Amino acid sequence: MTEREVNVDATTLRGLAHPLRVRILGLLRENGPATATMLAERLGQSSGATSYHLRILANYGFVVDDPERNVGRERWWKAAHRSTRLADSELPLPETEGYLRAVAAQYADQTVRFLDEMASMPPDWRDAFTISDWRLRLTQAEAMELNEAIFALAERYRRDDPDVEHPDDAEKVQLQVHILPFPAAPEEGEER
Repeated sequence: MTEREVNVDATTLRGLAHPLRVRILGLLRENGPATATMLAERLGQSSGATSYHLRILANYGFVVDDPERNVGRERWWKAAHRSTRLADSELPLPETEGYLRAVAAQYADQTVRFLDEMASMPPDWRDAFTISDWRLRLTQAEAMELNEAIFALAERYRRDDPDVEHPDDAEKVQLQVHILPFPAAPEEGEER
């Protein structure tokens, strides 16, 4: 069984600080186990590149062998966790930024994919989606409270885990959350 969530620390963050690794991990979580060759085809990469990055992800515990599928020299990989949580503000900034940029790019790609397929969606699902934003003015404590409330709300709903039963009419839905502070630029002549 795949673990639900992994909290990233300073050591494991190094394993994710590459855009291709984030994409590989995302594909394994979304589509299930795959070989390096299958991932290479999906990502437009060489199987050598995907194999290399799979080994790095395995060294840091993000992916594992799928022994039920391995046949001969064919090596199948699966995600070790269903999701990743980056919750430590003390993590090294260059690796954190690299990881978050790769995640943001993946979110943008998923949004574009949704928009490309929106016309073929059943009409009743068109009322259920949203791409919305709100401009809020919060303190750091209020932003943390909002963050925790969103996570608590999401936990009330059924996860897209293969071992969780779901109604026949349930579809895969992705919830993307961004709480992005934009400190105001100082007025001319004002110090920060």
